[in-house]
Amino acid sequence: MISGLLLAAGSSHRMGFDKLTTPLGGSTPLLRSLALLVEGGCTEIVAVVSDATRAALSGVDCPVPLTLADGGAMRTDSVRNGLAAATGEIVVIHDAARCFVPVSVVRACIESAERHGSGVAALPMTDTVCSVSETDYRTLDRNVLFRMQTPQAFRRAEILRAYEAATEPATDDATLYAATVGTPHLVQGSERSRKLTTQEDWEWAMHLSCPKYGIGFDTHRLAEGRRLVLGGVEIPHPLGLLGHSDADVLLHAIMDAILGACGLGDIGRAFPDNDDAYLDIDSRILLRRVRDMVQKRDMSVQHVDATVICQRPKLMPHIPLMQSRIAEDLCIPVSFVSVKATTTEGCNDEGKGICISAQAIASVVPKTDKK
Repeated sequence: MISGLLLAAGSSHRMGFDKLTTPLGGSTPLLRSLALLVEGGCTEIVAVVSDATRAALSGVDCPVPLTLADGGAMRTDSVRNGLAAATGEIVVIHDAARCFVPVSVVRACIESAERHGSGVAALPMTDTVCSVSETDYRTLDRNVLFRMQTPQAFRRAEILRAYEAATEPATDDATLYAATVGTPHLVQGSERSRKLTTQEDWEWAMHLSCPKYGIGFDTHRLAEGRRLVLGGVEIPHPLGLLGHSDADVLLHAIMDAILGACGLGDIGRAFPDNDDAYLDIDSRILLRRVRDMVQKRDMSVQHVDATVICQRPKLMPHIPLMQSRIAEDLCIPVSFVSVKATTTEGCNDEGKGICISAQAIASVVPKTDKK
């Protein structure tokens, strides 16, 4: 049994509103932190709560047993209350205000606690750090300084002993562990483990959690001697689209929308049409490369909605396969891909059969770390 001890009893006085229960990118910090502990491997959750967070968690459908414990006057008191309610051999103590911790960090802390007795998320100090007073100014050795984060995982019996021995309040569990048990084992933390404390932190969280949107448009002329490929599907037709690649106008519009949502420019910049490496290339290959570019920015595609503007041939029979292939290449459910087709009733170049165009909107969201 691995107990996740979720600390959610703070007053949020520095933020000026109840940060843990305020909507943030489709969820709340409280529910985000609960979910990441469960996904990270906790088999029970003990949430130490205030009146507001107790109400927010009442009736929540948690996939593992959920126990609510009262918060204390100080963080130390809240942890003691949580430890008393926990039953796991390993306990993972986590501040609910750190709601963007990668799941991989939670798992690494648990694995370290199982192997070494403790696993504490921390980041090495990279800035110059000084000790300053009215009479003294000293530069400290940053090579031995760390920014302590949560989660912090321990064998429950040992961290319980550390808290029972504590005579002074502490803002960090590892400090008490070190005073009683021994030096804690550190685990690489994450810059995404930032604690939501100030208005600036909230603005950072809003930027991180809210979807980003992009718009794409492309058009290609129809010509003899070319295959007609749309959405990764070859469609029987006497004419095909003219271009440097396979000229899949639908995938090109989708790629432009995705790249735009991430601020990565367009496909002309990513895959120049004067580069022979892309001559007649399958646009599905390019779509997968765009997906990888997005993932390197810790984002993932959430949804795509596209429209093909084409007088003929009729595209309706081919749309299900288009959606399936696009979803496969973007690693998203097919229900998150919408492809539509329309005509211009004989108007414009599309209606005259001179070209085919496509437009798309895509949304991207922070990538869920499931490593």
